[in-house]
Amino acid sequence: MFNGFGTKIRHKWQETLSTHRWVAYVLPMAVFLALGALEPTDPQSSHYRNYPWIYTFKLMATVIALRIVWPVYKSMIRPIGWQGIAVGVVGVVVWVSVCNLQLEQNYVFPFLKQIHLDFLFGSGTRSAFNPFEAYQGRLLAIIAYLFVRGIGMSIVVPIVEEYFLRGFVMRTVACEEWWKHPIGNVTLHAAIVGTVLPMLMHPGELIAAAMWFSLVTLLYVRTKNLWECIAAHCTTNFLLGVYVVLSNSWYFV
Repeated sequence: MFNGFGTKIRHKWQETLSTHRWVAYVLPMAVFLALGALEPTDPQSSHYRNYPWIYTFKLMATVIALRIVWPVYKSMIRPIGWQGIAVGVVGVVVWVSVCNLQLEQNYVFPFLKQIHLDFLFGSGTRSAFNPFEAYQGRLLAIIAYLFVRGIGMSIVVPIVEEYFLRGFVMRTVACEEWWKHPIGNVTLHAAIVGTVLPMLMHPGELIAAAMWFSLVTLLYVRTKNLWECIAAHCTTNFLLGVYVVLSNSWYFV
């Protein structure tokens, strides 16, 4: 009985993914963003200590969403070479260098506030949870947090963001029947959206996001391989995580 019911659900879900192709690309991102809105960013908040649990729940829900759409994603997997990793290494240098200049806080946000457009970007404040402070003397708790946070930052986020942005959004802008649009074929409008949208998603790093995502778009055009972009994203995020831990710069995350 239950096996038959499960089979019907799977068939119905496969039919949904075939009929509404956008669902596979949007669902994981929607889950990630919706649950991310629950993450506390104020260290003085009584809920701030719950950040690791909220993040873990968000990550698990996003992984489940990825799992149920994975057949669609799997069909687009291609081998990667050195280009994605190289761009990722360059990308983390760009990201860290530009962010440390604090151009957004010193110039961009004050200007946007003057022209009443600051509401478009929000505060850009991150949770900046420091496990070494929160879990002093609890080595296993620190390791567990870094492991979960690292998996999310270095693996899950790159896959979710790149499939959503380059697998769906940029192709939708480029062509009405976007699912037929070849990977890596980018129009001017798609390139612009592929930079502006991530800027809105990274309000605290507007300029760094503009530079990084434009760089990866060039990689996308050059390689025609979505997974080279994912490799670049994974590399940058992993190295950024290493930088955060070694330099105690938790404001990056």
